[in-house]
Amino acid sequence: MDYTQVIDRIGEVVDSAGVAVIVIGAVLNTGAAAVSLAHHETGTYRRFRQQLGQTILLGLELLVAGDIIRTVASQPTLTSVAVLASIVLIRTFLSFSLEVELTGRWPWQADATVRPPPETTSGRPLQP
Repeated sequence: MDYTQVIDRIGEVVDSAGVAVIVIGAVLNTGAAAVSLAHHETGTYRRFRQQLGQTILLGLELLVAGDIIRTVASQPTLTSVAVLASIVLIRTFLSFSLEVELTGRWPWQADATVRPPPETTSGRPLQP
């Protein structure tokens, strides 16, 4: 095995891991949602969508990594880098879209969770 074959094999393994994450995650999330529905729990659909979206995001990250490994390390021609750039742009757009769908904000926006008011040295909240 020469260098190019080893790099191609590593890229294929990373791609396979990405696909496995998506498929296994989808199966596990579907099973968990089915159990949740059987117990008549509330918020099942929202939880299922968030967990499935997170699974897809992780799988996409691995697929991008596999593409980068194979393209840059084994055959860095101008055409292959241009194809890689297109693939990365599309997958990045998908990742951002999923992030907005899951969290309701862009990845670079600050977390809008409510924080408790600052406390004084006495341990009581400050009065406005």
